[in-house]
Amino acid sequence: MWQSIHVSNVFDSVDKWLTVPEVGELLGLTPGKVHRLVEDHALFFIVRDGVKVVPAHLIVDGEPLTSLPGTLNVLIDAGFTLGQGIEWLYTPEESLGHPPIDSLLAGRKSEVRRIAQSLAF
Repeated sequence: MWQSIHVSNVFDSVDKWLTVPEVGELLGLTPGKVHRLVEDHALFFIVRDGVKVVPAHLIVDGEPLTSLPGTLNVLIDAGFTLGQGIEWLYTPEESLGHPPIDSLLAGRKSEVRRIAQSLAF
């Protein structure tokens, strides 16, 4: 089963969305292989108006953001559901002063994962 979450206001900061076929075109993959990346937590999609879409910023230099799968796994290990973990990434984190996804995009995965581990429940 493919994993997605429902649209939440935390995604208001995402300025560009890509459909699964568009992601496939960018990565040179079939839509089925894009879904495999979602299953492996290398990407995620949300459903907007009945269409599965991926935040465009998760594609960096023609590849999925490398720090995403490990970070999502840390969050899941800490007790988050996949949907909760994704929402946490896009919610401003007081100790960072911005959403954790901004740190991941800036190459600072260690600080994000350290905070995620401290949230274990």
